[in-house]
Amino acid sequence: MTTGPTPDGFDAWVRPHLTTLHRYAARQVGPADADDVVQDALVRAWQRRATYDAARGAPLPWLLAIVRDRSRRHRTRRRVVLDLAAVGDPAAEDARADLDLERAIRRLPARQREAVDLYYFVGLDVTTVAEVMDCAPGTVRATLHQARGTLRTLIGDDHV
Repeated sequence: MTTGPTPDGFDAWVRPHLTTLHRYAARQVGPADADDVVQDALVRAWQRRATYDAARGAPLPWLLAIVRDRSRRHRTRRRVVLDLAAVGDPAAEDARADLDLERAIRRLPARQREAVDLYYFVGLDVTTVAEVMDCAPGTVRATLHQARGTLRTLIGDDHV
């Protein structure tokens, strides 16, 4: 097994991924708790760094999987209440559309929501999403296709 970074190199190893980890955590638990989740995930990654195997893939999917796990734990410890009114001016058309989309995304099945978050909001490519979700790239493409169909139904818009 190829081990993870050395204690001296850990900072340099995770630093390029911090923005992506934070975006994913914010999608999972909300912006207010994202810093806590990323911090918790980095502690866990530090503790488990010897289990990282470079032969199995790049560090980003491994780190995102830890963020996903820490996000789930965070949600079970604390019920997240999303203040949807804080999204923007409720009188503004764009804010209402964003609010409708966010509500629809929250209603997706967990696997579809995860694929949408990783692909559209975190900005990962299909291959990396597949690594994080531990499935084939074709499965990710199919899941995204299904999610778009579900969103069309939930929003009532054929242009999603």
